Amino acid sequence: MKLVLATSNKGKVREIKALYEDYEVIPYGEIIQEFEIVEDGDTFKENALIKARAVFKALDDEDVMVIADDSGISVDILDGAPGIYSARYAGVDANDKDNLYKLMKDIKEKGAESSPAHYTAAIAIVTKDSEYCVHGWMYGTALTNAVGDGGFGYDPMFIPLGYDKTLGELDDEVKKSLSHRAKALSLAEKILASIK
Repeated sequence: MKLVLATSNKGKVREIKALYEDYEVIPYGEIIQEFEIVEDGDTFKENALIKARAVFKALDDEDVMVIADDSGISVDILDGAPGIYSARYAGVDANDKDNLYKLMKDIKEKGAESSPAHYTAAIAIVTKDSEYCVHGWMYGTALTNAVGDGGFGYDPMFIPLGYDKTLGELDDEVKKSLSHRAKALSLAEKILASIK
């Protein structure tokens, strides 16, 4: 059974393919024309399910499983922002760098050099018979400066709990063991194995 990803984010696609080597993992844009999905849920779970349902419906193929991720960073000193707005924190047309710099600036404007923060990942799975959603978290510290050029998104400003380097500096194998998405995908894999 094909595992279709409801994302075109290259970083997410790479990470999911690396973790799901036993599956034929295909971004939906390789099968059908990419389309805009309005993520108007109030939680990571709602938005992940919205994406997975939309792609499953558009594919019109009962023999696929669609997996969608909604994830983001929540910073304590900013009352949990950007949260579900992480991907568009600096505006609708913003890129990763724009979002990164805005978040660092906003923490700095609170008079702080860093803040406790955490990442959340919600992974939704939609098949012809069922829907599931699991979560993973990673806790640590958000900085007001970017260090390292590895990873994507907010990685260069986030130090995971128990480490002294940012996700932008840590190698992929270490990140795989810590990542909120890896934790959620590991739970999702148990579900996929049971419905294959």
